[in-house]
Amino acid sequence: MTTSSAAKQELLRLLATKSFRLGEFKLSSGGTSDYYVDCRLTTLDARGAQLTGRVFLDEIVERNWKPAAIGGLTMGADPIVVAVSVISGEINGFLVRKAEKQHGMGQRVEGFREKGARVVIVDDVCTTGSSTIQAIEAAREFGFEVVGVMCLVEREEARGRSNVEKAALPAPFISVFTANDVRREHIALNPDEASQYSASAGCEICGKPAVVNNPRTRCAEHKA
Repeated sequence: MTTSSAAKQELLRLLATKSFRLGEFKLSSGGTSDYYVDCRLTTLDARGAQLTGRVFLDEIVERNWKPAAIGGLTMGADPIVVAVSVISGEINGFLVRKAEKQHGMGQRVEGFREKGARVVIVDDVCTTGSSTIQAIEAAREFGFEVVGVMCLVEREEARGRSNVEKAALPAPFISVFTANDVRREHIALNPDEASQYSASAGCEICGKPAVVNNPRTRCAEHKA
């Protein structure tokens, strides 16, 4: 296993251990889910920050994007931006406010501010893609050239990928992991928890006891 793949596997294990939970959760998008991923529990962990910076940087280098800076919408992107900047020693960082501040210079983009510069937009989780798209639009409005878009975990639902891909064009959008990658690792590490949850949860269609919860919580009748 190469250093890069070893770092990626270790990062996946940390996400599965620290950031992933089975249960019943309401999402910021307004939907509900049988799992929740809080990436900040990993990206703000000392070792997790090192691994996040290394894995994102390796992907950026492999794709030959050569950005002057990386950035994203606060606050999911914040620890990723800092980690990559520190690990690289040469890629600058910027943060996009959710709205222009109402004092001082009133700017929305904080940190690196060189118009025309090549930049990569990053985010921790992509569900609908709304926060990632806001960052893309703000970066371009400021005058950056967006050459790539990355997220740590893609939930593969709510048309998030297609939404971000459309907004990012002509820049590519990639995800380091999918939520199913993290779920599988979590279940492998916690088989008893997964079994208990599957047995106790109700089918999202009829409410009968569920027998599977990947990717949806379903009873025996509706699991297909």
